[in-house]
Amino acid sequence: MSATSGRANPVAVNGSPGAAYTRDRPRHVTVAGRRVRHRIDGDGPPVVLLHGIGRTMRDFTEQHELLAQRFRVHSVDLPGYGGSLPMTEPYSLPALARFVAGYLDAVGVDQPAHLVGNSLGGAVAMQLAVTEPERVASLALVASAGFGQEVALALRLLSLRPLGRLMLRPRHRSALRVERALFHDPSFATADRVAYALEVARQPYAPRVLLETLRSLGGFRGARPEWREELLTQLAARDVPVLVVWGDRDLILPAAHLDAARERLPRARTHLFQDCGHMPQIERAAEFHRLLLDFWSSPTGTTLTATVDDPRGAGKRRPATEAG
Repeated sequence: MSATSGRANPVAVNGSPGAAYTRDRPRHVTVAGRRVRHRIDGDGPPVVLLHGIGRTMRDFTEQHELLAQRFRVHSVDLPGYGGSLPMTEPYSLPALARFVAGYLDAVGVDQPAHLVGNSLGGAVAMQLAVTEPERVASLALVASAGFGQEVALALRLLSLRPLGRLMLRPRHRSALRVERALFHDPSFATADRVAYALEVARQPYAPRVLLETLRSLGGFRGARPEWREELLTQLAARDVPVLVVWGDRDLILPAAHLDAARERLPRARTHLFQDCGHMPQIERAAEFHRLLLDFWSSPTGTTLTATVDDPRGAGKRRPATEAG
């Protein structure tokens, strides 16, 4: 695989809802015999950006271009999403983690990488840190799956047969509703984002991949506890720096899951974004970028103390520890 290196041009991320959405430069690579769409820019330590269920690498466009000024940044469409073909094996968290490992091999990443994962992508990043810890320099988990049973009603309904297939029929109104649910500020649900969501949803394998992924992790009652308990127990035993962030107005995975993250990963650094939905990497792009840089600049092996907002009450503050 060949990929052109070089620094990406910086983008304005001062709250502009449509920033950078048409500027990504995708390429393709073969992973496990399947064509995968990805993007590589910048020079420096490797960073890998992993999107959520039913989403694509475009959810990290702003961060990709900002981080590429200092890092070698990899954005990738998970298999069966966006421009990547589906896997040949059944979908599961371990299978998706194996895909990421195969991707790292395919693009020649031979040192530990900083993994940044949103929603499903966060759970995939945690799984890779557990199964192949030598590949992971740190984890930045963005409203990550895995910290609680509660998920949005729409996702729980998708697990029901045959309702799930009916709900996934591509419709402009449905795509707009999903995009609006992802952000606290509705202006981020731009026409471009809605149009691209429809384009992705019309791929013939899209419903099968999304439903298979979803049903491997949970059902109508929410995310199953078995995989969550095993994953968090194993991750807590690993010596990997972790940052967990959430938006206080998240309608997909509630901000109360941040409490679970603090309890299960007591050495992790945490942050709650005010007036922000499920995608702080977009809705609070500049602040999110600064958090990542601060997290990654912390000396390895030291313990830092931070003050963060507490989602359990307005105006409350609490200490949080960060294992560097």
